[in-house]
Amino acid sequence: MRLSQTKIDSYGQNGYLVVPGLVSEAKVEAIRADAAKLCRGVYPCDDLPPVLAEWSDEQAVAQYLCIHHPHRISPYMLEMVAHKGMAEVMTQIVAPDIKCMQSMLFLKPAGFPGQAWHQDEIYIPTRDRSLVGGWIALDDATVENGCLWVLPGSHAKGYLHPQREHECPEEFDSASESYGFDESGEIPVECKAGDVVFFNGYLLHRSRKNRSDQFRRVLVNHYMNAYSLLPWQMKPEERSASADFRNVIMVAGKDPYAWKGYERGGKTHVRRFNPVALETD
Repeated sequence: MRLSQTKIDSYGQNGYLVVPGLVSEAKVEAIRADAAKLCRGVYPCDDLPPVLAEWSDEQAVAQYLCIHHPHRISPYMLEMVAHKGMAEVMTQIVAPDIKCMQSMLFLKPAGFPGQAWHQDEIYIPTRDRSLVGGWIALDDATVENGCLWVLPGSHAKGYLHPQREHECPEEFDSASESYGFDESGEIPVECKAGDVVFFNGYLLHRSRKNRSDQFRRVLVNHYMNAYSLLPWQMKPEERSASADFRNVIMVAGKDPYAWKGYERGGKTHVRRFNPVALETD
């Protein structure tokens, strides 16, 4: 996948880029099927216990808002981390050498909330501001079902906005919201299943509640320049200047820190949500 210079420049200026049809229909279907396996408890994992045999896949998936790090237990999700087309795009908009540290599978059933304004770099700090999300739409993402909303250009200064608790529990999950900026320029990023949205770690973005009667499923992988250290989930004895999270997957180029070795395995993390609870509060 070769990008035009216009698209590369657009990513630099706006902080995000939509690449239509980057993931094939067959791959999208396979990710959906694997998501159902995860939610049914097919893969051994304490966070994802088996469901009753008579449950449909839709019932199993509807338990969860998000599964963090599914690639740690699913061989197919691990394969998707290194998707060839995504890797090719990132070598053009980020760096020739790319590593991945996180995957997130958003199921977002009908009635489930979105996430308030935030910047991913707050949660995953990089040394060189190279963090990028690769957001694979597994369903058509629309305003009605809770697509991404972004503030174009909000990444440019590399400023991390302060955060606070939001006051919209009916709209957003429990994560804090970023504030202190003019949000009037926000735009929706509607896209088709198989499209991939790439966005800078400093870009302000959010999503709203799913007001449709369908899922809004998305697989998001987070990547960065392999030449940058990753001071994430630091150990007590580490210093921020030299800490380097090593539970990473190389997806393009070479790893200059390969001599350090790699960590493998690790836990998943599951986020549930009960929309009925909000209606009865």
